[in-house]
Amino acid sequence: MANHKSALKRIRSSAVKRLRNRYQLKTCRTFIKKLRQSTDKQEAEKLLGKVSSMLDKLSKKNIIHKNKAANNKSKLARYVNSL
Repeated sequence: MANHKSALKRIRSSAVKRLRNRYQLKTCRTFIKKLRQSTDKQEAEKLLGKVSSMLDKLSKKNIIHKNKAANNKSKLARYVNSL
């Protein structure tokens, strides 16, 4: 266990950040699944903008790698264009 006051605070703040990061990542994955299941092109285009924004924010905060975000956006855009 940590011996310093600052180390204890770091443990607490890390736990809070971990929960927030997991929530944001899970939310993004849920929207990606919704987008992949959609069959209406207009609805898919709206979702694509939202999902792209989410992926950009996640990569900006280093929750996911920037190349993973770019790959996901590319695949989803290809899917929407094929509808």
